[in-house]
Amino acid sequence: MAETKMEGIPDRIAETLKGRHILITGGTGFLGKVMLERLLRCMPDIGTIHLLVRPKKGKDPKHRLDEIFNSALFEQVKAQRGVAALHKSVAIINGDVSSIGLGLSPEDRKLLCDKISIVYHAAATVRFDELLKRAVLLNTRGTKLMLELAKEMKQLVLFAHISTAYCHLEEKLLGEKPYPPPADPHKIIKCVEWMEDEVVEAMTDKILGNLPNTYAFTKALSEGLVEEAMPHIPAIILRPSIVIPAWKNPIPGWTDNINGPTGLLIGAGKGVIRTMYCNQSSYADYLPVDIAINAILACTWNFIYNKDHEKRVYNLTSSNEFQVSWQEIIDRGRRATDKIPLNGIVWYPGGSMKSSRLLHNICVLFFHMLPAYFIDAMIFLAGHKPIMCRVHRRIQKGFEVFEYYANNQWDFENANIREIREKFNPRERIAYLLHGDDMDLDAYFEDCIKAARIYILNESPETLPAARRHMRIMYWVDIITKVLFFLLLIYTALSWSDSFRALLVGGWSLIAEALSL
Repeated sequence: MAETKMEGIPDRIAETLKGRHILITGGTGFLGKVMLERLLRCMPDIGTIHLLVRPKKGKDPKHRLDEIFNSALFEQVKAQRGVAALHKSVAIINGDVSSIGLGLSPEDRKLLCDKISIVYHAAATVRFDELLKRAVLLNTRGTKLMLELAKEMKQLVLFAHISTAYCHLEEKLLGEKPYPPPADPHKIIKCVEWMEDEVVEAMTDKILGNLPNTYAFTKALSEGLVEEAMPHIPAIILRPSIVIPAWKNPIPGWTDNINGPTGLLIGAGKGVIRTMYCNQSSYADYLPVDIAINAILACTWNFIYNKDHEKRVYNLTSSNEFQVSWQEIIDRGRRATDKIPLNGIVWYPGGSMKSSRLLHNICVLFFHMLPAYFIDAMIFLAGHKPIMCRVHRRIQKGFEVFEYYANNQWDFENANIREIREKFNPRERIAYLLHGDDMDLDAYFEDCIKAARIYILNESPETLPAARRHMRIMYWVDIITKVLFFLLLIYTALSWSDSFRALLVGGWSLIAEALSL
């Protein structure tokens, strides 16, 4: 019925991209994969999609594309169009954004310069603790090289730089405008190119200044380069916030990584994370990956079709309309993992957020590190390789990044994307959803846990009954352990009390005897 009503209403976004040849960098990453799937599934009339892909771990770029197409993410579009059609629609370009000249052959460079009309530059290292030299070469110099390539493209109508809403951290309210970079990007690139790795690392803290990590620093530098190029090429800056698992399409809850809230849900659901140092009433800004792709396509349409060239920066954020506190994330996540438990939980999920760093550190010692050493000792005695201490060291490293963002608050203007939303016709409003008005958060968290079980942890749905039985056992183990612990405390206190009383009586007797002499 709904489809009948939409007949005759155009999809102007699909029309805008029809026949256009596109270049995507970062197409093997989380955001890139979902963008590729969306273009293939919903825009069959698009021109060739070119992916800039480097060899990795002994796998050539074409083999990496095969692996992407074998992902569950592409099952729907494969059934819809067939594998052969997908391979025909996607061209692999051997290259590396972190290499001089982008690692392109002269033939491939000429091909891109002659054919490409839209560039989505999403390639970046998203590791917050990445070495500064590598982060600069990939995130900042890579952007500079892509901009130089874009200036040679004869058909170019849009260069979309995928940045992040969390790169200008000194701005507590981030506007939709360019900001000065924290340093001269050209000088930073030259410095890291000729300096030894050890020298760059020794100077990292001084170079970063007030910024907490190399990711925010290098992404802010990259924005400066894009702004610099705006008078010469049709470029825009897109700033998605924390990109989280898919809400609706193509698979609810799908993700391919444990970054952000997904990692917290898995860690807490396994009973490994028991404490976090966090301002529980504050909130971060999240964007489901399918909504992020909708927003990117909407901005593309607005720039090309509507010729809205005044707007060059878009904050793809949600907290202006939709806020979820850290405490709410934990509460809803706990309900989801109670309903859909993970396999082989180490302990019954529990713990809490702490506003005191001292209390948090004490809890880390007693509820993270000491149990980890105990479990590793048992694993070692059983003849297996210990793992828990290594897991907790990784968790602790993640906490160092998480705590900065969880104990600070930022807000974001997003009037530009809301204005685009108002330009949509009824068909586009449904096909390119840009709001969360009808989102059921509990259902979304459950979808995330289900997807994490299947696609991240490789836990099939058939194992869910066994996981629930194990969860009930661990519940009673947790209760019994707590009761025994408190009984031990009471016993110790009483024993100490009796001993202290005896000591006082004995001491007073000695004093009385001494005075009577």
